[in-house]
Amino acid sequence: MRVRWRDAMARALYGAGGFFVAAGSEPAGHFRTSVHASPLFTEALLRLLDRVDAALGHPERLDVVDVGAGRGELLARLAGQAPAPLAGRLRLTAVELAPRPDDLPPAIAWRSDTPTELTGLLLATEWLDNVPLDVATDGRYLLVDPETGDEGPGPRLDAADAAWAREWWPAPPQDRVEIGRARDDAWAGAVAALRRGLALTVDYGHVRAERPAGGTLTGYRHGRQVPPVPDGSCDVTAHVALDSVAAAGAAAADGAPYTLLSQRAALHALGIDGRRPPLALAGTDPAGYLRALAAATAAAELTDPAGLGAHRWLLQPVRAQLDGLLG
Repeated sequence: MRVRWRDAMARALYGAGGFFVAAGSEPAGHFRTSVHASPLFTEALLRLLDRVDAALGHPERLDVVDVGAGRGELLARLAGQAPAPLAGRLRLTAVELAPRPDDLPPAIAWRSDTPTELTGLLLATEWLDNVPLDVATDGRYLLVDPETGDEGPGPRLDAADAAWAREWWPAPPQDRVEIGRARDDAWAGAVAALRRGLALTVDYGHVRAERPAGGTLTGYRHGRQVPPVPDGSCDVTAHVALDSVAAAGAAAADGAPYTLLSQRAALHALGIDGRRPPLALAGTDPAGYLRALAAATAAAELTDPAGLGAHRWLLQPVRAQLDGLLG
């Protein structure tokens, strides 16, 4: 039986036996993220965290919350790479629906809901693209058979989704519209969890001037792109309408201005640029040259404008003066 895409995605990804929550599920084996690509990504986030910490006046407890934490890889790396003075003040929390991994460091808390009254940094790296959403065409919801992926027209959009489509994704009748209202709500809720600090989401997405006519809904399995059949056997994902998400987050932060830029630009601002070391270093310090060359190669992957570098960073300050974080 066909159902709305939002319901099908929710069951396929997060329902009993779903792709992200099934026992033994390892999402990292199906797609490559910046977190998995290189420790340099964690290094950049630590530099950002250090600047947030300074802007907040070095609070006694500094929260770092990772929403959609996967298997906790990012927080584990942060815990391992944080310098001693900072590490002693960190309170690390992973928010994830899957069971806690057995090998996660005990200092990292694990929960299924986002804590509130946070002071520090809230992270969401490649989370919003997996927040289930509806798909529409010609003003009607598209319905999908969860077992086959076959689609057909459904009922007309309700008032709230129709209003979202008019404002954020105006399109000819034949175009597919991926309705991002659920993602707006998810991001606004995450931002609202901060008492003071910075919310950062990193994801692939688009803004109104560049919406893709055919949509972006797709699947991934074992590192390969596959048809988005919502049967629980693959990741089902769609790019994020980042301008609408940003507006929702700013509203949740009392209208505080946000910053939206490419990962390439953000990492360059944090000192990760992929420049190769001078060849002369190979003659004076061969081991140092090889280390620097490996780091440059990893940085090049993270900042590749045709790959991970095209991801967008959305930074939303909350009740804090955080000007110049990437300056």
